Formats: sequence, C-alpha cells, structure tokens
Amino acid sequence: MKRASSPANKLSLTDLAGLRDQLKHETEAREAERQRAEAAARKAAEEANVFRACIGEVSALRQNKRVEHPRNPPAPDPVHSRAEEQTVLRDSLSDEFDVDNLLETDDTLSYRRPGIGDDVLKKLRRGEWATQDQIDLHGMRREEAREALAAFLRRAVQRGIRCVRVIHGKGLGSPDKTPVLKGKVRSWLVQKEEVIAFVEPRNTAGGAGAVLVLLRQPYGS
Repeated sequence: MKRASSPANKLSLTDLAGLRDQLKHETEAREAERQRAEAAARKAAEEANVFRACIGEVSALRQNKRVEHPRNPPAPDPVHSRAEEQTVLRDSLSDEFDVDNLLETDDTLSYRRPGIGDDVLKKLRRGEWATQDQIDLHGMRREEAREALAAFLRRAVQRGIRCVRVIHGKGLGSPDKTPVLKGKVRSWLVQKEEVIAFVEPRNTAGGAGAVLVLLRQPYGS
C-alpha cells in the first residue's frame, strides 16, 4: 500500500523555494548597494584630484604666536616741556652780563651790533621804523619780566616783526624812584641775537620808560 505524502514535507519544499528567492533578492540588493558605494567613492576621488590639480600644492602656514605691536613713543609731558622751555629762555638771559661797555655813550644809552650803521639808530629814534608790537613789563618781578621778554622777542622774530617797543617803566612807583627794570632790560636785549639795535624813544613814544628795539629778519627771508 502506497504511503501518502506528508503535508509537512510539502510546506518545507515551499518554504525552501521562497527562502531561495529571498536570499537571491537580498544578494542582488547588497551587490547593487556595493556598486553604488564604489561609484560614489570613485566620484569623490576624482573630484578631489580635480581640486588638487586646480589649486596646486598647499603648505601649512607657520603660526607666529607673538603679536607685534607698533612702538609709538609716549607723547611728551606738556607741563614738563613748558617748564624746560621756560628754563632755556630764562638761562639765555643773564643778570650778570656787563652791558656798559657795549652801549653807545649818548644820553639814551642806545645800542647797535657791529656792522649796523649809526644812521639806523637815528632812524629808529625818529620813528622811521613803524612799531609793530609791544610788551609791557612794568610792574613785573625781575624773573617774570625776563621770561616774558625772551618769549616775546622769539615770537616776534618768528612772525617777521622788525620793530617792537619794550615798556619797562620809569620807576615812579619804586621806593627810591629808581627804575628797577630799565638797566636789566637793556642788559637782556644785548644778549639776544635777535636784537640788532635799540634806542630810547621820544617822549611821545614812551621816553625814558621804554625802549625801541630793531630785530633781525627771520632766517631764510
């Protein structure tokens, strides 16, 4: 008597066939994925080669950790500079300078540098040189007057001024009625190279309480 086929055996054959087909599809899918990955890798490598070919060889920049700051010298102290300038101006005029042997032996004790003719003094006294600026030292202390006069003469030459009047006073307010600054001013003026001549002006221009000063031309004029 022939034995009938078992249903379990039939299911097993069907399952095997389906499993075979499933494995085949999975294998094909993995192969396709591998091919896509290889294609993407080849494309990336080709693009990298093209990029390197375009830019050439590249070397890393050296890093300098030191930061260079511009060396700007500090601005000079304005107060200190002014103090130094005042010291130079003060020291350039000495109270111990003997001026008597340099002054003309007339009543006004005028002065002219070597090479300056006597006619210059006469014209200066007559007022033929127009007075362009003046400084009034009357009432100042000696140190204050000396510094003020030196600065005034320096600025006058820089401005191209040729004739100035220096007012020192007649000493009417002093205890012994003696002009304190009159002799000092003449001594200081003789020591300044900017001064080429000076005279006591006429009474209408200050008389014994002032002095007319003729200055040299600025260098380069």
